[in-house]
Order: sequence, then structure tokens, then C-alpha cells
Amino acid sequence: MTKRWTSNRMLNSYLRDPSALLGSFILLVFIVAAVLAPWIAPQNPYDLEKVSLEHFLTPPIWMEGGVAPYWLGTDDQGRGIFSTILYGCRTSLIVGFGVVLFAGTFGVLMGLLAGYYGKFVDSITMRLADTLFAFSTTLMAMLMLGLFSQRNILIVIIAICVVDWVRYARTMRGSVLEVKQEAYVMASKSTGAKDFRILLKHVLPNAIPPIFVIVAVDLAVAIMLEATLSFLGVGVPLTEPSLGMMIAIGKNYVYAGMWWMVLFPGSALVLLVIGINLFADWLREEMNPRIQRRS
Repeated sequence: MTKRWTSNRMLNSYLRDPSALLGSFILLVFIVAAVLAPWIAPQNPYDLEKVSLEHFLTPPIWMEGGVAPYWLGTDDQGRGIFSTILYGCRTSLIVGFGVVLFAGTFGVLMGLLAGYYGKFVDSITMRLADTLFAFSTTLMAMLMLGLFSQRNILIVIIAICVVDWVRYARTMRGSVLEVKQEAYVMASKSTGAKDFRILLKHVLPNAIPPIFVIVAVDLAVAIMLEATLSFLGVGVPLTEPSLGMMIAIGKNYVYAGMWWMVLFPGSALVLLVIGINLFADWLREEMNPRIQRRS
């Protein structure tokens, strides 16, 4: 009954929150556009047979010299900005969800074990987490990427995860420390239940809610970090589309009047992050027990 009431309350709160609805809609639009990019995009900007230097630095279609189907203009390689943005969003979302999946899974596992068993396990895990947390995620990712002679999307995800798992582990550990003191956990221990059963049936389901907030926030952070790394030239390779790489290329031409090379990919990146953050803000309030008690 309590779980059903909580689910209904959250659903009602979500449907009544314009910011959460707007954020979800923005994120959904980007996901659909990224998935359907091969069918929506007028061209495959990374298919050499379909890219021609004849359309070098073509302006948007509403400006003099603009031509269809390059609605938002082209870059210095003749690739359509609109098409490249669609494919670049695919990279951003793959990296974002990949980081959340890998870092979240590893971090939750480490935090679960550290919080439940404590002592030696807790000390080793938290000292490692504190050491990694002392470094900038961007700098550590750059260092990791520098160790590989060849880069791809998976390598970028792993490089970000090296430090990113820490926030999940610290949050999960704190949540587990509270849950394991609950009466139902103590009662389960007193009946001789195995640790695995206690962790899986009692501790994890009740300690996991705060992680959902971290997931929502971390998705935007990972997307921005991928764009930053690609902007600096150490992210995904040149053969992979990236919003950050588009901005890096466009900045070389912006003072020559080719502003569309920076404005449109930059706007797409900002809009995507805003959509995620709007939803994350609502989720943070819903998962905050103090706010729930006041309401």
C-alpha cells in the first residue's frame, strides 16, 4: 500500500510539474532524433560518398547562398550542420548513458559492500574513492585517454568512469549505513538469512532511491564532459561525430562570419543538458525526505 501510494504521489507530482514535463519532452525529442538519425538526417555526414567540398561553408537556408537540404548550413568539409548535430547527439547520448550504466553499476556495488560490511572493506573502498575524488574528472579522463594509442567511444566511456563511479559509491554507502540499522534488516539477520539475500532483498531496494538522482544529474555531466574532451581534441576520434568537436572546428571560422558552425551545435548541447537538468531537479525534490515531509 505504501509503495503504491508513493508511486501515485510521484506520478501526480510529475504530471503537475511543468519543468519536469518540459525536461522529459526535450530529452525524449533528442533520444528519438538520435535513434532515427540515419532516417531523419538529409545526409550521412560521415559517408565520404555523400559529402562534397562543393558545399564548403554554405550558410543556413534563409541566408543568401543557402541551399536545401542544408537547412542550418555546412561546415568546412561540406557536411550539413543539421545532419552532423543529429549524429553528434547519438555520440553524446551513447557516452552519457554508457557512463551512467558502467560507473553506476560499479559504484553502487562498491558502495553497497562498503556500507554493509564496513571495517576493512569500507576503509579500502573509501580511501580509494577519496584519492580519485581529489583529482579533476576532466584531467583524469584526459590522462587515461592519453594512455591509449587509438580512441573510440568505449575508451572515452571507460576514461570518464575511472573517477565517475566515486559519486555513486559514496552516495550508496551513506544510504546503506542508514538502511542496515532498520528493524527489518536486523530481524532478517537474526533468522540466519545469508548476506547475499539480505543485500538483494532488503538493503539494495531500500537504499537505491538516492542513486536515481545521481543518475539524472550524472547523465548531463557525462554528456558535457564528452563534449569538453572532444573540444580539446582528446575525446572521440575524428571519424566519430561529436557536438564538442563541431564547436571546436567552428571556433576557427566564427570570426570570419561563419557563426552557424558554433551556434547550432552549441545550442543543441545546451538544450539537451537543460532538459536533463529540469527533470533531475524535479527528481531531486521528490527524493528529498525533508521536502516530502514539508509537503
